[in-house]
Amino acid sequence: MARTRAKKAMPMPLEAPFPPVAERAAALNARYRHHAASAVLRHALQDPMLGPVAMVSSFGAESAVLLHMLAQIDRSVPVLFIDTQMLFAETLQYQTDLAHHLGLSNVQRVQATPAQLAKTDPQNTLHQTNSDACCALRKTQPLQAALTPFDAWITGRKRFQGQTRAELQFFEPDGQGRLKINPLAHWAPGDVADYRINNRLPPHPLVARGFPSIGCAPCTSPVAAGEDPRAGRWRGQGKTECGIHIVDGKLQRKGAA
Repeated sequence: MARTRAKKAMPMPLEAPFPPVAERAAALNARYRHHAASAVLRHALQDPMLGPVAMVSSFGAESAVLLHMLAQIDRSVPVLFIDTQMLFAETLQYQTDLAHHLGLSNVQRVQATPAQLAKTDPQNTLHQTNSDACCALRKTQPLQAALTPFDAWITGRKRFQGQTRAELQFFEPDGQGRLKINPLAHWAPGDVADYRINNRLPPHPLVARGFPSIGCAPCTSPVAAGEDPRAGRWRGQGKTECGIHIVDGKLQRKGAA
């Protein structure tokens, strides 16, 4: 009997790669331009132009709103919480309480390693001499490592939060080859307050003490009436961003174009 030769299996064709990040951001902004924040968030988790997505949250003054929206859609989406190990004790407790309240099942704490801290900031005083380097060590570098498996990440940034965010879009390149998703970009302060009240979301305890924007304890101070909401962050240093949110690869400072 003649022996039949098994046919060699043909390899499956590879999926076409995603278009460039800037091109995808433009297409997604055009597609969802007139959608509400919750719809943008829902579509961002399902759109075929996006790969794996995580949310990044500080569990700060306004974080409950977007986290609540996420919990209504999918409580298992990864939520990356950057613990700089210099946060207010109130923030750490709020993170635990809020995650439990919303039923979030995949909160991942992101930190610099003990070896990194021992090498670069052994006395925990780097913030006093070089706040940019401190933010890079404790925020930017750990987050970039944590984002490695993801194609896009969700933030709670809004246009009203300062000059550097005044033209924020729903989708934008993050400068590191990923997409950044800002579902609340077009919200006003009243929208945030109304949503929190209507959904009975617990406030961050420091808000009532004059902290509309909350970062690390050594570099955050209360804000006076009429000041920019982020005026208490790195007060007196001309610094407005920690480095997580960059534009054209550059840290944004007051007065920057």
